[in-house]
Amino acid sequence: MHIREFQQLIEQMYSAKDRERGSARTFIWFVEEVGELARAIARRETDNLAGEFADVFAWLVTLANVEGVDLETAIRKFTDKGCPGCGQAVCTCTAKLT
Repeated sequence: MHIREFQQLIEQMYSAKDRERGSARTFIWFVEEVGELARAIARRETDNLAGEFADVFAWLVTLANVEGVDLETAIRKFTDKGCPGCGQAVCTCTAKLT
């Protein structure tokens, strides 16, 4: 499945609820899911990781839908230029090593 297909699926399944909830509350749900992923990583809950990653991605897509952002297009723009820091296809930045 392509990113755009997944984004359209989420749109079909949840768009009415998502728009009613709005961006601010959708962002709160997204952050909560990121927290659950962080906890699963910290606790080394390997059996739970895939589900938590999927939850984070689904809520990110939901937030993009509410904001009208086509993630596939955004990702293409991001990757076409290489690393946003150094512009290289293989990052040579040292600033984000910690």
